[in-house]
Amino acid sequence: MNGKSLNIIEEKLARLREVLPEAFAEGAIDWEKLRVMLTRDGEFKDERYHLNWAGKTEAYRALQSPTTATLAPCREESVGFDGARHVFIEGENLTVLKVLQKACFGKVKMIYIDPPYNTGNDHFIYPDRFAMSKKGYQKRVGDMDDDGRLTREDLFRKNSRDNGHYHSNWLSMIYPRLFLARNLLRDDGVIFVSIDDNEAHNLRLVMNEIFGEENFVGVVAWKKTSGDNKPSFAFTHDNILIYGKMTNEIPRQALDERQRQQYKNPDNDPRGDWAESDYRSKWTKLERKNLYYAIKNPNTGEEIYPDTHSDSPRVWGCSKETHLENEKDGLVWWGGDGKSKEPRKKRFLSSHKGTNVRSVWLDAGTNDDASRELNLLFPDAKGIFDNPKPVSLLKKILSVCQSTDGIFLDFFAGSCTTAHAVLELNKEDGGKRKFICVQMPEACDEKSEARKAGFKTIADIGKERIRRVIKNGRLNAGLKVFKLRESNFKLWRGDVQDAAELAAQMQLHTDPLVDGAEEEDILYELLLKSGVSLTAPLRDHGGWWLAEDAGAKIAVALQRIDAATLKDILAAEPDKVITLDRLFQGNDQLKTNTALQMNDAGVGFEVV
Repeated sequence: MNGKSLNIIEEKLARLREVLPEAFAEGAIDWEKLRVMLTRDGEFKDERYHLNWAGKTEAYRALQSPTTATLAPCREESVGFDGARHVFIEGENLTVLKVLQKACFGKVKMIYIDPPYNTGNDHFIYPDRFAMSKKGYQKRVGDMDDDGRLTREDLFRKNSRDNGHYHSNWLSMIYPRLFLARNLLRDDGVIFVSIDDNEAHNLRLVMNEIFGEENFVGVVAWKKTSGDNKPSFAFTHDNILIYGKMTNEIPRQALDERQRQQYKNPDNDPRGDWAESDYRSKWTKLERKNLYYAIKNPNTGEEIYPDTHSDSPRVWGCSKETHLENEKDGLVWWGGDGKSKEPRKKRFLSSHKGTNVRSVWLDAGTNDDASRELNLLFPDAKGIFDNPKPVSLLKKILSVCQSTDGIFLDFFAGSCTTAHAVLELNKEDGGKRKFICVQMPEACDEKSEARKAGFKTIADIGKERIRRVIKNGRLNAGLKVFKLRESNFKLWRGDVQDAAELAAQMQLHTDPLVDGAEEEDILYELLLKSGVSLTAPLRDHGGWWLAEDAGAKIAVALQRIDAATLKDILAAEPDKVITLDRLFQGNDQLKTNTALQMNDAGVGFEVV
């Protein structure tokens, strides 16, 4: 009881919804659809098969607008920074995906994400005004408290089911991120996305549009729990949608230990271990009459038919001619004692081509398993993270890819189960997989177990989990931590028109570096924006650095440019040299001579 009189409009809408539920979209009347339904001259203005929602144009603008942001190294939160091949990035993931476009374009083997499911209680970034400007969006993405945490009140919005753009808000959030993510995949790359039934239908349509319906691989139902969460219906599974970048195929899976144990060699066959299979087929005599014939048991002389106890008996799995060839090749098995009454077919392990990926996973761990895993890692903070994914699930997903190296990306990293699984799998099989995990510094609730244990943000939980897995497992692995930051270079304002302001801006840009910019931050920004990976080996040559990535060498000089330095740089035979304009100190002759020497050596030269 709220003490208010009857809302006549709401009452009439409720009655209309009972009669014409198809005339409503996101809780409101779709007038165009209602007009088509109730009049003979009504028509849809845009009759074509496509996905549309309120805010789709803005979603496109969000992914198309460039960013000048960078990633700053954070050595104090890393493990073995210089030699590390794994990366954790703290920052808003849409901007991070943009920052990674050059360095990771077409390099990622697999992406796994566990985005907000849009249950009605999720908080995530979405424009609450669909005409929000780029500047306004960037301001919200940059809102942080004094401790550097993204503030939920200013940044995250609860997408309530009462919201008039309930599904649209979620689509506006997920669309640009998936679009940018596709760019990062290798041609043979695969993406896995966990989702429940709230948005599974919309996610399928979004991914069809971005990845292409022809690249749909399948949907896996993962049994996440055995508990009931509704009086009449138990939702015990999540969906995992799988798409390839340029294929709808994934490798057949190697046999697991249980399957491998079925293969033995009781007769010492020189062809190795084998397993028995049924010699009969699924067909019946009515369908394949030529496959119904007698086979003589060589041990007893008895003639055996495939089936004599049915009105439509089954038949053998091959013709009589092929059977005779099988006998000649020793492929027919009558049991070790020779007393078997039915033939069996030998299937050799050496010719096994693998098994298909099943669409239902009952043995990939549960949410309860995941909570226990975190409790073991954080015994001082049990219940530190809500609804984590189990390591066994991510191991299974990683195994489906059949790749022991390459980059594996998770940009909704949460508690970093993906990182945990990569580290454990590498230890088990000697693989060289590399992970990139991205997580926003979303503030932990003041009353949460995480906050009580001293973790201020979800990103802090993820980083600490990785560090503990490395330490507890005595793993020979490192971690590079980066944080999303504004550029170290001053931004030119193209909207300045006043002559005095323009003159002031030109004077400001005589030195393009912002005050207080750290040398290592500048180095990584220049490399990142030149397409060099975050884990590329770096060598300090005393004033200049040499990075080697994918067979290319890039030299960066940040301290000085003189004849001796230039000689050393050219001796390293780089493909490109980047330096700061400030190092020439207004000496145009030195800059010109340097450019000429670079050109003569066939080296790209860039001054910033």
